[in-house]
Amino acid sequence: MRRGGTLEPGNRQSLENHVRHLIGIGFQRVGQWELADGVLVCKLEALQKNKNVLYAFVSGETVLYVGKSVRTLQNRLKGYQKPGPTQRTNQRNHRLIREMLEGGSEVQIFAWADDGRLAYGPFHINLAAGLEDSIVGVLRPGWNGLREA
Repeated sequence: MRRGGTLEPGNRQSLENHVRHLIGIGFQRVGQWELADGVLVCKLEALQKNKNVLYAFVSGETVLYVGKSVRTLQNRLKGYQKPGPTQRTNQRNHRLIREMLEGGSEVQIFAWADDGRLAYGPFHINLAAGLEDSIVGVLRPGWNGLREA
């Protein structure tokens, strides 16, 4: 049930999976994925050096995937460019991004950076970590929760 523009805790109702919901909470377009001579490349234009970041892969208006990183956004996304042999999520998303691009679709990158101002007493609260589960649970992006490599 909605209250104040949000879904109450524990409610499994989902919103339409649309990028406007992310933009509405402060996500911004920061780049896109490209193929350069057959190699997957992440082109970031903003928030490259930010830590405690939420990021989303978006095609058209549809949110495909939402993730978080305590490392810089640039370092996290490098893992999708050239995934290691044990990095199943990176391998899967690498393959899915390539398939989208090879099929003629754009894959844009949106991101939101924690400004570090939220605390409980002397303890910083990583808002990115807290928001990720809720965003994935409500928007249900198609690539989140996939298990095949």
